[in-house]
Amino acid sequence: MIKFRPVPTTVLAVVLAAAGSLAATSGASRTALSRYYHQTVAWHQCAQGPGDDLGTGLDKAGVRCAEVRVPLDYARPGGRSITLTISRLKATDTAHRIGAMLLNGGGPGGGSIDLPPDFRTLMKDVGPRYDLIGMDPRSSGRSTPVDCGWPTGTFIRSAGLDRTGFDKVVALERDLATRCARTRHGLLPYVSTRNTARDMDVVRGALGERRLSYWGGSYGTYLGAVYTQLFPRAADRVVLDSAVDPRTYGAEDMLANAAPANETALRDWAAWTARRDADYHLGATRRAVLATVDGIVRTAAKRPLRVGARTVDEHVVPFVLFNGLDDDRDEAAGSLAADVSVLARAAGGAEVTPTPALRDTLDFVATAASSAVGGSQAAVLCGDRAVDRDPEVYWRRIERSRVHEPVMGPLLNDISPCAFWPVPRERPTTVHNDVPALIVASTGDTRTIYPGARALNRMMTGSRLLTLSGARIHAVYPRYDNACVNDAVNAYLRTGALRAAVCH
Repeated sequence: MIKFRPVPTTVLAVVLAAAGSLAATSGASRTALSRYYHQTVAWHQCAQGPGDDLGTGLDKAGVRCAEVRVPLDYARPGGRSITLTISRLKATDTAHRIGAMLLNGGGPGGGSIDLPPDFRTLMKDVGPRYDLIGMDPRSSGRSTPVDCGWPTGTFIRSAGLDRTGFDKVVALERDLATRCARTRHGLLPYVSTRNTARDMDVVRGALGERRLSYWGGSYGTYLGAVYTQLFPRAADRVVLDSAVDPRTYGAEDMLANAAPANETALRDWAAWTARRDADYHLGATRRAVLATVDGIVRTAAKRPLRVGARTVDEHVVPFVLFNGLDDDRDEAAGSLAADVSVLARAAGGAEVTPTPALRDTLDFVATAASSAVGGSQAAVLCGDRAVDRDPEVYWRRIERSRVHEPVMGPLLNDISPCAFWPVPRERPTTVHNDVPALIVASTGDTRTIYPGARALNRMMTGSRLLTLSGARIHAVYPRYDNACVNDAVNAYLRTGALRAAVCH
């Protein structure tokens, strides 16, 4: 394991936590940081070659890309630097231009340079009034990516049915952490949300903007909250969609707290599927569908299911379910039912072909194709907050969770690579400020549960909460197409006027 030397938070506070300004830094640090804030941004085509579909699509949409240099270590801004990739779709209504708005789609571990074209459409008449900025955060996408050489795209696994299964997951998570510790580029100790927020402010300065607007979804709400805490005077119009409670953010409590909501969503989906038994043949009642799910898990524990080119064991079946429970609309429910039908036939011994969606999920779990995504996600989560390091603590939580969350409890209370990670360099950010922000949430969200949005609303005393009631959706504004929500978000981005509201 690499050993990281803790950096005193007082040093970091002097360096950059001074309300978005260089004025409060020491002379040497101010000089070193000034070259980053005042660097020239050279825009160019996004495509990096003939096979770059992402870049080609951005170019066709009128987006341009650029590289921005930031310090690797903000405690030593005169030292090594790294490169971030950003994208920009320029405002076309220049007479009424509001400013620049940076977009983050969450993750963590995912890039966001692809977002500006879709948001230009989503924002309707207000979209052309903003320069829309995508940024791949440090460690992800095209911004000095971390790739730990994992054989999987995610560390999330269910503990399974017994202690033998749990011990197998403990060994896996220890191995994943060890692989990340062996990365040779020296980036890993400096991957954190606080440093990404500092990077955002460098981007703001490099773009010549006095203030920065922001939309962040899921993990991006935590990033946005941290930015407002470190740089409150630099924040303009801020939308935090499907918000995380900063007090419980991390690889431990955030997932565990979502187990009840996911178990409820699973029961709701089972009832939906039971009404369509003629289509999916999983059971004519909710109880029967849940019994089918239980049978799939138990069969997979005895012998992994053969699904096309992949095998699916007791640790992966619950992840497949979890992956399909963040959207309550018929199309999403039907997609999950089709996937479970494949698994049920495989459990019965049939030769099956996965649906395209199931194939993508299993490839993500079972191959190294998305190793960089999984490694980057772990690097951020584990670099942000220390977790319990004793496997026995997780095992006790898992056993308790089986009473009320028999499927989702062993998945979302399970151990992660963070239990074997070096201690983070900084303490978690305490969020408490009066920055105006619009917090958006659905009451049934299974990824970032609704109480988290209410908690963030209390911590950000200048914020207002926009609730989509009676819906189960994650990332409400870009995904659900609810006219009430979209109109309210766009009105805020147009005028800057905040108001709380409930949509249905």
